[in-house]
Amino acid sequence: MLKMFTTQLTGLFKRIVEKEEFSFEDGARLLAQGQNIYLLGFREMKAVEFEALEGAEPLKGASSNVDAATNADRVLLFTRTSADQDAIELALKLQEKEIPFVAVSTSVPDGKLAELADVHINLQLTKGMLPDDIGNRYGYPSSMAALYVYYGLKFTIDEILAEYE
Repeated sequence: MLKMFTTQLTGLFKRIVEKEEFSFEDGARLLAQGQNIYLLGFREMKAVEFEALEGAEPLKGASSNVDAATNADRVLLFTRTSADQDAIELALKLQEKEIPFVAVSTSVPDGKLAELADVHINLQLTKGMLPDDIGNRYGYPSSMAALYVYYGLKFTIDEILAEYE
């Protein structure tokens, strides 16, 4: 089962890179333009927030105190789907304050987060990765996919900032 999961996970990462290549670049450029980057993960996506703030290689200058953000700053949001009401409410507040932001989530019908974000990166994760014996699917690695996107953004931001130093 682990071998099948690994194969599916590798395919997911490849899909994200292929379908979201330009969004990675656009998102990183937008984030690099800010005075500060505020990062917030909803529910299981707190894993990304913790990695960015407390990990071995934290995102330089990042904070999770989104309430302190101004229009000179940038915000990076992570949530499971683009229909997450808490994320949509925050996105509307950011728009009101004219604070540019990047959102990372799986695009779903009626998901307004993708429309509200200046840049949206689709996690491409619509169902579990593994089939069970009765036709259902399980193994929904949303935080793993989000961490993959986070690192893609972080590496690109670091490259952009290195060019200006």
